[in-house]
Amino acid sequence: MDRRSEPNRSAIYATTLVAFLAIAGIAVVDPILPAIGEAIGVTAWQVEMLFTAYIAVMAVGMIPATLASGRLGFKPVLVTGVSVVGLAAIGASFSNDIVQLSVLRGVWGLGNAMFFATAMVVLVNLANDREWVVGLFETALGLGFAVGPLIGGLLGEVSWRLPFFVCGVFMVLALGVAARKLREPAHKQQPVRVGQIFATYRRPAFVTLCVVTAAYNFVFFVVLGYTPLFLRLDVIPLGLAFTGWGLGLAAGILLIGHRLAHRIGAVQTVGVALLGLLVCMVLFATSTGTAMSLVVLVVAGLFMGLANANLTDLALGLGSADRRVATGAFNLVRWGAAAPAPIISGKLAEHSLALPFWVGFGVLAAGVLAYLAFGHLMAAGYGERMIWNRAARRAEHAPEEPVGEAY
Repeated sequence: MDRRSEPNRSAIYATTLVAFLAIAGIAVVDPILPAIGEAIGVTAWQVEMLFTAYIAVMAVGMIPATLASGRLGFKPVLVTGVSVVGLAAIGASFSNDIVQLSVLRGVWGLGNAMFFATAMVVLVNLANDREWVVGLFETALGLGFAVGPLIGGLLGEVSWRLPFFVCGVFMVLALGVAARKLREPAHKQQPVRVGQIFATYRRPAFVTLCVVTAAYNFVFFVVLGYTPLFLRLDVIPLGLAFTGWGLGLAAGILLIGHRLAHRIGAVQTVGVALLGLLVCMVLFATSTGTAMSLVVLVVAGLFMGLANANLTDLALGLGSADRRVATGAFNLVRWGAAAPAPIISGKLAEHSLALPFWVGFGVLAAGVLAYLAFGHLMAAGYGERMIWNRAARRAEHAPEEPVGEAY
């Protein structure tokens, strides 16, 4: 589609920029996790609370944020969310203990919930080409995950507080962009009810997607939250390592994910991502050195990009016709399943450094089994067909019965 046919390009790009800054704010913490633990004097699982508090509040906040957007409009909720993130990030830079940091990260997560509950819906409603705008959004997320660790590593070498402060400044800048450029969709929508969100879970294809996504996102945050401690690198090398991971993620989204989906289907592309990531978890757990772990980290990012490129689009296609409802229901599962991963990894690491990856392997294997058993429901709901769905293939090649009168 010709991008000149998109009348709201300015608002779309502004929303995407804010998404990039929001994700960079999540990833900026990665390279400074060991430094925070050393400076404050806390254990691995306590440091991981910075991720768990953030993600848990973000997951729970998705529903009230979705409800608020239906009553107040998308822009007020989104702008408020960006403001909350900025204030929480700046406040975190002045924290003195893990409790203060965790509380502020929770507030940060609430602000991001307001943003993520509205941003995708705004983009899809403003754009004529849904696939383009979803790809643009996911690419911004991938680049945010790439740039965030680099910023965290470079600034964290000076002080672990500086990345938080700079992230807050970025969000203040994003607030200016959001206030000026963002706009409401042309058609006013009815308020969302809680019952509508939970009714989405009655759809078998959507439930299957949620089960697969829950397993995937748990592993996503095992990698994102625990690997910085596992690698035991200094701040700048750790930032560069996760920049490589983020570039792999962005490449999977931007260069491969959608192209592969056009060839074999979005559902089967997610299957490729799950199997590739499953292998990466085994390689992490059996790694013989830092160099091998770094290579696996980048490859894992690539497979994660394949998944991220298609999961959001699948959620919009398989969920409620009301995109606010589909997004709210999907994000509740997506982030809710991720919340325990960092803190569980931190506790498991006290027994064995490889154990978090083995547990991640087990969780993802359960997701793969659900995918193999019920993936055909997702494919059918999305207008695709699984290559191993023999019943569908037999039906496709069976001769048509003659049409005549019934006797």
